[in-house]
Amino acid sequence: MNIKRILFPTDFSEGSAHALPYAVDMAKHYGARLYIIHVIYDIAKTTGWYVPHVSMDEVYRDMEQAAKKELDKCWIEEMKGFKDIERSVVTGVPYEEIIKFVNENKIDLIVMGTHGRKGIDRILFGSTAAQVVRNAPCPVLTVRLPVQ
Repeated sequence: MNIKRILFPTDFSEGSAHALPYAVDMAKHYGARLYIIHVIYDIAKTTGWYVPHVSMDEVYRDMEQAAKKELDKCWIEEMKGFKDIERSVVTGVPYEEIIKFVNENKIDLIVMGTHGRKGIDRILFGSTAAQVVRNAPCPVLTVRLPVQ
Protein backbone atom coordinates (compact mmCIF):
# COMPACT_ATOMS: atom_id res chain seq x y z
CA MET A 1 0.00 0.00 0.00
CA ASN A 2 1.44 3.35 -1.06
CA ILE A 3 0.00 6.16 1.07
CA LYS A 4 1.76 9.46 0.46
CA ARG A 5 -1.10 11.98 0.82
CA ILE A 6 -3.65 11.90 3.64
CA LEU A 7 -6.59 14.29 3.88
CA PHE A 8 -8.08 15.29 7.21
CA PRO A 9 -11.29 17.32 6.73
CA THR A 10 -12.30 19.20 9.87
CA ASP A 11 -15.24 21.22 11.08
CA PHE A 12 -13.47 21.90 14.41
CA SER A 13 -15.98 19.67 16.21
CA GLU A 14 -15.35 17.16 18.97
CA GLY A 15 -15.62 14.42 16.34
CA SER A 16 -12.83 16.01 14.30
CA ALA A 17 -10.65 16.45 17.39
CA HIS A 18 -11.12 12.76 18.19
CA ALA A 19 -10.13 11.72 14.63
CA LEU A 20 -7.03 13.91 14.36
CA PRO A 21 -4.63 11.58 16.22
CA TYR A 22 -5.52 8.82 13.75
CA ALA A 23 -4.68 11.09 10.80
CA VAL A 24 -1.41 12.28 12.35
CA ASP A 25 -0.32 8.76 13.39
CA MET A 26 -1.06 7.38 9.93
CA ALA A 27 0.81 10.25 8.26
CA LYS A 28 3.83 9.61 10.52
CA HIS A 29 3.65 5.84 9.96
CA TYR A 30 3.55 6.12 6.17
CA GLY A 31 5.79 9.20 5.89
CA ALA A 32 2.84 10.92 4.19
CA ARG A 33 1.97 14.57 3.76
CA LEU A 34 -1.08 15.55 5.82
CA TYR A 35 -3.57 17.91 4.20
CA ILE A 36 -6.03 19.57 6.57
CA ILE A 37 -9.08 21.19 4.99
CA HIS A 38 -11.98 23.16 6.43
CA VAL A 39 -15.01 23.82 4.25
CA ILE A 40 -17.14 26.87 4.97
CA TYR A 41 -20.71 25.86 4.17
CA ASP A 42 -22.01 27.98 1.27
CA ILE A 43 -25.60 28.62 2.34
CA ALA A 44 -26.72 30.16 -0.96
CA LYS A 45 -25.42 27.20 -2.97
CA THR A 46 -27.05 24.70 -0.66
CA THR A 47 -30.47 26.27 -0.22
CA GLY A 48 -30.86 28.05 -3.53
CA TRP A 49 -31.91 31.16 -1.62
CA TYR A 50 -31.02 34.53 -3.01
CA VAL A 51 -28.44 36.11 -0.76
CA PRO A 52 -26.98 39.52 -1.66
CA HIS A 53 -23.38 38.80 -2.65
CA VAL A 54 -21.92 42.00 -1.28
CA SER A 55 -22.86 41.15 2.28
CA MET A 56 -22.25 37.41 1.92
CA ASP A 57 -18.82 37.92 0.34
CA GLU A 58 -17.79 39.91 3.39
CA VAL A 59 -19.22 37.27 5.75
CA TYR A 60 -17.39 34.47 3.92
CA ARG A 61 -14.14 36.48 3.94
CA ASP A 62 -14.42 36.92 7.71
CA MET A 63 -15.27 33.23 8.16
CA GLU A 64 -12.29 32.22 6.02
CA GLN A 65 -9.89 34.39 8.05
CA ALA A 66 -11.27 32.95 11.31
CA ALA A 67 -10.98 29.38 10.00
CA LYS A 68 -7.38 29.94 8.86
CA LYS A 69 -6.48 31.26 12.32
CA GLU A 70 -8.20 28.26 13.90
CA LEU A 71 -6.28 25.83 11.64
CA ASP A 72 -3.00 27.51 12.59
CA LYS A 73 -3.55 27.36 16.35
CA CYS A 74 -5.77 24.30 16.70
CA TRP A 75 -4.30 21.01 17.84
CA ILE A 76 -0.74 22.28 18.22
CA GLU A 77 -0.04 19.63 20.85
CA GLU A 78 -1.24 16.78 18.59
CA MET A 79 0.93 18.07 15.73
CA LYS A 80 4.12 18.33 17.81
CA GLY A 81 7.03 16.92 15.87
CA PHE A 82 5.12 16.62 12.61
CA LYS A 83 5.87 19.23 9.99
CA ASP A 84 4.65 17.86 6.64
CA ILE A 85 1.26 19.61 6.79
CA GLU A 86 -0.69 21.73 4.34
CA ARG A 87 -3.78 23.63 5.49
CA SER A 88 -6.64 24.89 3.28
CA VAL A 89 -9.94 26.70 3.74
CA VAL A 90 -12.53 26.62 0.94
CA THR A 91 -16.20 27.56 0.57
CA GLY A 92 -18.91 25.30 -0.82
CA VAL A 93 -20.89 22.19 0.01
CA PRO A 94 -18.57 20.26 2.34
CA TYR A 95 -18.67 16.79 0.79
CA GLU A 96 -18.42 18.20 -2.74
CA GLU A 97 -15.39 20.33 -1.85
CA ILE A 98 -13.73 17.42 -0.04
CA ILE A 99 -14.14 15.13 -3.07
CA LYS A 100 -12.92 17.90 -5.39
CA PHE A 101 -9.84 18.40 -3.17
CA VAL A 102 -9.17 14.65 -3.15
CA ASN A 103 -9.25 14.49 -6.94
CA GLU A 104 -7.17 17.63 -7.49
CA ASN A 105 -4.49 16.62 -4.98
CA LYS A 106 -4.39 12.86 -5.68
CA ILE A 107 -5.17 12.01 -2.06
CA ASP A 108 -4.52 8.37 -1.10
CA LEU A 109 -6.55 8.21 2.14
CA ILE A 110 -9.14 10.34 3.94
CA VAL A 111 -9.36 10.28 7.75
CA MET A 112 -12.38 12.06 9.20
CA GLY A 113 -14.56 12.18 12.28
CA THR A 114 -18.28 11.54 12.36
CA HIS A 115 -20.98 13.28 14.37
CA GLY A 116 -23.32 10.36 14.78
CA ARG A 117 -26.34 12.59 14.18
CA LYS A 118 -29.72 10.95 14.46
CA GLY A 119 -33.32 11.81 13.75
CA ILE A 120 -34.19 15.30 12.64
CA ASP A 121 -30.55 16.51 12.80
CA ARG A 122 -29.54 13.88 10.26
CA ILE A 123 -32.46 14.80 7.99
CA LEU A 124 -31.74 18.53 8.19
CA PHE A 125 -27.95 18.43 8.04
CA GLY A 126 -27.26 15.10 6.35
CA SER A 127 -23.98 13.39 6.83
CA THR A 128 -20.88 14.79 5.21
CA ALA A 129 -18.96 11.68 6.21
CA ALA A 130 -21.55 9.40 4.57
CA GLN A 131 -21.44 11.41 1.33
CA VAL A 132 -17.63 11.35 1.33
CA VAL A 133 -17.60 7.58 1.87
CA ARG A 134 -20.06 7.12 -1.03
CA ASN A 135 -18.25 9.40 -3.47
CA ALA A 136 -14.54 9.26 -2.62
CA PRO A 137 -12.20 7.67 -5.15
CA CYS A 138 -9.91 6.51 -2.31
CA PRO A 139 -10.32 4.72 1.04
CA VAL A 140 -11.98 6.65 3.87
CA LEU A 141 -11.35 5.97 7.55
CA THR A 142 -14.20 7.36 9.65
CA VAL A 143 -13.63 7.75 13.37
CA ARG A 144 -16.64 7.83 15.68
CA LEU A 145 -16.78 9.43 19.08
CA PRO A 146 -16.74 6.89 21.89
CA VAL A 147 -20.19 5.82 23.08
CA GLN A 148 -20.94 7.30 26.49
